[in-house]
Amino acid sequence: MFDILIYLFENYIHNESEIYVNHADLTKELSNAGFHNDDIFKALRWLESLSELQESHVKPYLTKTPSNAVRIFTVDEQRRLDTECRGFLLFLEQINVLDAPTREMVLDRVMDLDQNHVSLDDLKWVVLMVLFNVPGHENAYAQMEDLIFEEPTGPLH
Repeated sequence: MFDILIYLFENYIHNESEIYVNHADLTKELSNAGFHNDDIFKALRWLESLSELQESHVKPYLTKTPSNAVRIFTVDEQRRLDTECRGFLLFLEQINVLDAPTREMVLDRVMDLDQNHVSLDDLKWVVLMVLFNVPGHENAYAQMEDLIFEEPTGPLH
């Protein structure tokens, strides 16, 4: 399923192609690309849920988080996201790429993936997908894009 999400993001969303593609045509294209119908359905449902989160902001945890709150990860979140991933989320908050509502959107989308463990690279893609359509987060999206696509040069110390 995750491969489909990246395929759609790279070919439609990120490239600003026609996003409102006929559902049947898109399913056929993905099927012709070698993806299984069950995975296609799950990926499209995942994207619909992301869109609802980005548009509605009706979930209480997206608007009622005090700025001094500390996020404690649930047992399920800890199983899915290792220490490196959880540390990366904290890092993104510290550099203002994520705020509490967008962090919660990321966690919501991570927990809806059909993976038992999410790698750091997969987490970065989820963050990028979440930030793409969140109003007012254009700079955060650009920063995240740089973190994914730019290769570091020189010494890293």
